[in-house]
Amino acid sequence: MSKREEFSSALKEALKNKDNVTLSTVRLITSALKDRDINARSSGNMDGISEPEILSLLMSMIKQRQESSKTYRDANRADLADREDQEIHIIEKFLPQQLSEAQTAEAVDNVIKETGAAGIKDMGKVMNELKARFAGQMDMGKVGGVVRQKLGA
Repeated sequence: MSKREEFSSALKEALKNKDNVTLSTVRLITSALKDRDINARSSGNMDGISEPEILSLLMSMIKQRQESSKTYRDANRADLADREDQEIHIIEKFLPQQLSEAQTAEAVDNVIKETGAAGIKDMGKVMNELKARFAGQMDMGKVGGVVRQKLGA
């Protein structure tokens, strides 16, 4: 089942169950997806964005909500932070299982070998390959530090 079909199915299920948080979250996802599809079409890609790009979109939505949740907690607005946390949990359901730290380190090592990366100047090449292969399976912000450490050493 494609991600687009998963969103449609989740939307119908949330409507049927009268789950307002899931309903609004899935609507936010589909709205962001439609926006990205429109941008892709204006660039000549009539099919819209690809599955890896959808996973990247979901990861960025999670990151936004994590930042908002932290801001709300710092401002003593636990009610709003809890809502953001609920949305994170819903969005995470659409992502593939995250790689463990050991699996991530192994993947980084393999990509470094395969790309022939020799130093920190090759970090972009490694990160692009990791994004292409493991979209939605690892937090690229955290992986960047791992790649930097391995290439800088």
